[in-house]
Amino acid sequence: MKVLVVGSGGREHALAWKLAQSPQVSKIYIAPGNGGTELVGENIDIDFTDSKSLLKFALDNKIDLTVIGQEAASESGVVDAFAAAGLAIFGPTKSAALIETSKAFSKDLMNQQHIPTAQFRNFDDPTSAIKYLESKNFPQVIKADGLATGKGVTICYDLEQAKQTIDDVMVKKVFGDSGNRVVIEDFLTGHEVSIHVLSDGVNYQMFPPSQDHKQIFDGDKGPNTGGMGVIAPVDLLNQKQVKIVEDRVIKPALEGLATKNANFVGCLYPGLMVSGDDVHVIEYNARFGDPEAEVYMRLLDGDLYEILYSCTNQNLQPLKWKNQYAVSIVLASAGYPASSSKGDVITGIEQAEKLDDIVIFHAGTKKVDNNFVTNGGRVLNVTATGKTLDQALKKAYQAVDLINFKDKQHRKDIGSRV
Repeated sequence: MKVLVVGSGGREHALAWKLAQSPQVSKIYIAPGNGGTELVGENIDIDFTDSKSLLKFALDNKIDLTVIGQEAASESGVVDAFAAAGLAIFGPTKSAALIETSKAFSKDLMNQQHIPTAQFRNFDDPTSAIKYLESKNFPQVIKADGLATGKGVTICYDLEQAKQTIDDVMVKKVFGDSGNRVVIEDFLTGHEVSIHVLSDGVNYQMFPPSQDHKQIFDGDKGPNTGGMGVIAPVDLLNQKQVKIVEDRVIKPALEGLATKNANFVGCLYPGLMVSGDDVHVIEYNARFGDPEAEVYMRLLDGDLYEILYSCTNQNLQPLKWKNQYAVSIVLASAGYPASSSKGDVITGIEQAEKLDDIVIFHAGTKKVDNNFVTNGGRVLNVTATGKTLDQALKKAYQAVDLINFKDKQHRKDIGSRV
């Protein structure tokens, strides 16, 4: 079977890596891919939002399964185009992906389906947004409505910061049209937990919980990023809470989308805030998390091709998981998340991967003259597995220390919350 993976990050490298282990898969293409994806397949120079070119490539090369990694691909209608042509594709349609691509749509859906979430209001006018903020206690959370590569959320601790954020997002348009509308919501406290669910449009299967670390600096300080590290599984949800998540977060979201003729096929990923027995949804994502996908691919015990293909024909297969822990430590380039440094030579990758239980997934890299160089904000995902979380973390950080590039950034406290 031939598989096309759509995207360019660490998540797509991890998916391609796992797909390559399937005895059914003979060839993997990644569009557009990165320096590391060339190690497991062939990179194709097509942007992940170019539905017309992607469809032509899939038809010309007789692709058996296409796997959407990047949420922007769903937003641009790639899944709709492939489905209309009768091709098997794993990922949500444009209308189903609205649960991520429009935070205002998502919050309204939560309200409609009585899904527990923070009190909120949506605004498309900066003056009205500021007037509302003047009536609120702080902190407040301001979210750009559209996609902003994980950076469109700001926790505002006072009115002055909130006004500046509204000006940046809605007036100066630092996130472009994604800031035409904002969601303002009350700040939630507790433990953040990531839940992933595979859905074939009718049936669904839940993953073990994981925990991402969003802020750039140790101690959860600094601006939000796309994610600086993740651990899985985490024992932050008891059986009662897992049942609450299924009954009040997963089922009603899928049912709510179905009422809008937007049956969800793909990976639904709600980010949760857990405090005692209370579980609230921070946001929904319509794809595998990144860096969550990197640890889940290390823990998944099964044929990823079979699993994802089964989602495309409403025949979702049961999921099995290894009895291990997995961690991922993200190495970021200088200036991230505000900017990124490109062209810096990376050393130590081969040396690090010789260590036991280490797999390194590339994100912002490319190959230049037989060297990997930085080519984006988040550069590498150093993953490790172990019988205990502590064991996996020690292995990962040992590998991290072997890898170097100019002004390398990484958090040294991944997993310390638990």
